[in-house]
Amino acid sequence: MTVIKKLLIVDDSAFMRKLIGDFFVDVPNIEVIGTARNGQDALEKIKALKPDVVTLDVEMPQLNGLEALKLIMVDCPTPVVMLSSTTKAGAEITVEAMANGAVDFIAKPSGTISLDLHKIKDELVHKVIQATNVSVTKLRKPATLSKAANTFFNKDISTKEITTPSKPLERSVINTNNWNLHGKKKLVLIGTSTGGPRALQEVITKIPQNIMAPILIVQHMPAGFTKSLATRLDNLSEITVKEAENGDILQSGVAYIAPGGYHMKLQKVGMSVGIKLDNIEAPRGGHRPAVDVMYESASKLEEYDKLAVIMTGMGSDGTKGLKILKTTGNVKAISESANTCVVYGMPKAAFETGLVDNVEDVDDIAQTIMKYIP
Repeated sequence: MTVIKKLLIVDDSAFMRKLIGDFFVDVPNIEVIGTARNGQDALEKIKALKPDVVTLDVEMPQLNGLEALKLIMVDCPTPVVMLSSTTKAGAEITVEAMANGAVDFIAKPSGTISLDLHKIKDELVHKVIQATNVSVTKLRKPATLSKAANTFFNKDISTKEITTPSKPLERSVINTNNWNLHGKKKLVLIGTSTGGPRALQEVITKIPQNIMAPILIVQHMPAGFTKSLATRLDNLSEITVKEAENGDILQSGVAYIAPGGYHMKLQKVGMSVGIKLDNIEAPRGGHRPAVDVMYESASKLEEYDKLAVIMTGMGSDGTKGLKILKTTGNVKAISESANTCVVYGMPKAAFETGLVDNVEDVDDIAQTIMKYIP
């Protein structure tokens, strides 16, 4: 029997509501059951109509998308896909929305009223369908440091907030299989996609400042949003988090997030290792940055042991790169468990290779990383 999923469209523009609704006219199994003109209207419609998924505009009067999302997740938890402009304010709100339970987001191609919204039609339809399969219980789970997250954009932070992990980070010995015997430098490589911003907040904010390894992160995000993600994580973490720049020299205690639209590669710079950003090589599996590209590039660094971490996300990005890493060096791999993944795609594909050493709930990934880093 065919199951029809119900969609509610929320946007303050009648034109945009109509345009988005038209995208789903011929989509099997998705029925637009209503529209809402602002956040308050959305809350009332969600309670009355009980949709399976909501598209929610970020910038609206009366009750904006972020404020509405927080109330939705408390009063009537529902999978939400945010629609955002690429302005700095829009990007900041979107990143915070991801930390507060939104499944995913779409960047409008040309601002609040995008006459060319058809450019992202296929992506929007795909993400809405994907969101209907997400368990609401995982979205409701309180994010680490949610109090700090909720106040972050409402205050002027002049110094880095030092956060306290929810549990002690033990450096106990696990089965490292000679991992540390030869004393090579360590490199942490994290790949994630749908649900990633929230998962990264859970992991990165628990890493201590004195970690003796650089951390490279590929989060599938378009240009304009990775900078806001890096800024947010930097202000919530002990370690330094930055959007990677071409020529950055890797330093321990620093996390580098690949900018949207660029593959992140590594290259030798004298006795050091630097970051090379590439917007010429084609996307891999539709992604630029791609986890596979980062892993493949890192596999060429013989002087480093690598710790590969694959977290929540759709598809299989990272799996091919993991196979190359494992055949070219001393590598350990951690995948996020199905228990906590918003989408158990990328970690599942990695696990099925048989090359994953640890499967962990997102809450425990930071602790496992620190068990591998001496």
